[in-house]
Amino acid sequence: MQAFVLSVLALTTPSVYAALYDSPASLPNRQYDYIIVGAGAGGSVLANRLSASSSNTVLVIEAGVSDDANPNIQIPFLCTTLANSNVDWNYTTVPQVGLNNRVVDYPRGKTLGGSTSISEHSVRLTRIDYMVWTRGPTDDYDRWAKVSGDLGWSWNSMRSIVKSIEKLVPPADGHDTTGQIIPSIHGTSGPVEISVQGFPSDLDSRVFRTTAELPAEFPFNEDVNSGNPLGISWNQFAVGGGVRTSASTAYLRPALSRPNLDVLINTQVTKVIRTGTNHGLPVFLGVQFAQNANSQLYALNATKEVIVSAGAVNTPQLLMLSGIGDFNELSGLGIKTIVNSPRVGKNLQDHVVLPNVWSVNATFTYDDITRDPAILEADIAEWVANKTGPFATSPNEEIGWLRLPRSSSIFRTVPDPSSGPHSPHYEFLFAESFASFVESPPATGHYMMIASNLVTPTSRGSITLQSSNPWQAPLIDPALLNSDFDIFAIREGIKSALRFAAASAWDGYVIGPYGDLATANTDDELEAYARRNAATVFHPVGTAAMAAKDSSNGVVNPDLTVKGAVGLRVVDASVFPFIPTAHPQSAIYAFAERAAKLILSSSHPGGNGALQY
Repeated sequence: MQAFVLSVLALTTPSVYAALYDSPASLPNRQYDYIIVGAGAGGSVLANRLSASSSNTVLVIEAGVSDDANPNIQIPFLCTTLANSNVDWNYTTVPQVGLNNRVVDYPRGKTLGGSTSISEHSVRLTRIDYMVWTRGPTDDYDRWAKVSGDLGWSWNSMRSIVKSIEKLVPPADGHDTTGQIIPSIHGTSGPVEISVQGFPSDLDSRVFRTTAELPAEFPFNEDVNSGNPLGISWNQFAVGGGVRTSASTAYLRPALSRPNLDVLINTQVTKVIRTGTNHGLPVFLGVQFAQNANSQLYALNATKEVIVSAGAVNTPQLLMLSGIGDFNELSGLGIKTIVNSPRVGKNLQDHVVLPNVWSVNATFTYDDITRDPAILEADIAEWVANKTGPFATSPNEEIGWLRLPRSSSIFRTVPDPSSGPHSPHYEFLFAESFASFVESPPATGHYMMIASNLVTPTSRGSITLQSSNPWQAPLIDPALLNSDFDIFAIREGIKSALRFAAASAWDGYVIGPYGDLATANTDDELEAYARRNAATVFHPVGTAAMAAKDSSNGVVNPDLTVKGAVGLRVVDASVFPFIPTAHPQSAIYAFAERAAKLILSSSHPGGNGALQY
């Protein structure tokens, strides 16, 4: 399917922008105030906001290719074709004990826009959840504020920033969205276009009839982004005009015409370099970079800051390669410790997804698109001509956020890990298709999926170095389903999904559970089913976590500057001390927007001639 789409869409691919450089040797001979490592959500926001002032010169260094190199990035429905491609780091985890020692694919975006350009996916996972736009509960922001000691991260302080990011637009099919979203709580002039589902599904009416039938357990929520996401809602996506909105299209490309912004692609930063000392602290204003393991090494210094926005996997890897990490671990690899920061790479948190599938009595589901070349060709042609049809939207329909009852037995021994009463423990995602991490789609039949996703994991994993070689992938261990709470919550999520699909609204449509789900009845059987079939939604966070300024239990300060260093800041998903109970792109954008304000208001004590060599 991917090769066909690429050939059909070749003429729709935009030309490369003049401000993009694909070789370090091509960079202009100039000095940069800010050097940003990574062009994902955090890096793209910073590139735009810092270069908005003509007095600042900004360089972004991105390891991956331009996002216009693969037109499938533009098409919402085709996000599943991007796994194991040149826009993916193609990572895998270490064997996961909680998943019967399975190794799990761990896609991360390696292109302009980062993971906002490829979304979350897996080779065998078809049609689950892509470009989902969820702010999360107010409780998340208030907990981040409490942990950091900075009320600037609270919901009341961040609300205006969160809203300013958005530009609410009509869905691709132009249908009346009354009752599906509350327009007044959304932004209308921000850089990120968002919309509700833009193509109708047979699931739509049945999902919401179920909320009417079982309102106590599954209440209807008119807008998932009101600050209280609990209930079942129409989903919202970072999609506008039938095209994906990424950090690149929203923030980076609109700024590329500025003469003070340069973007270097196909180039990996291999080390952040210490350039001096300020008040007894090491200053990091240099970066070392190359295009591959055998190519020439280059180095540049910033005059104000180096900002690492490489994501929750690559940011801790880069810090440790640069001598910022646990002394004992670095010494064992022959890396000189400059800043002893034991929490670098620790505290890895990720959401666990379990696609539960039912056979359904339908004449068409999205399964048919992947089986029938004629349907595929017609849908692509419609998208090319009009940016409408199934390819103009995410293949995921509705969304639900749900809590365990307060009387749940697990809370007798385990504290509630959620951020507050409006924070869910698990999520539902609905799709009109088959989905699996462990088996290929069946050749026949029609299916629906209700994924039950654990969003408040108590398991904690890590990112560690294999060696001092920057070209060797780090060891990724998200520790999936590795705690009593996690297995309890995902087991209860399965039971909840089964109750949802058993409502009378599904009579005549649902034939029955598919595969392992059909024979999982007892708690032990449900646990075994989850461990055989679950994986990750690919939302890693927390590996360079924010903590209070006077706390040693963190990697960055509340202003996201690296503890024990000067001139160095981290702005990406790695700084979240707790994982958002949401799909995290909205929160990452919001953190980056506030970080830009903090950077522009700082005095930069590490630069402007203050260094001691």
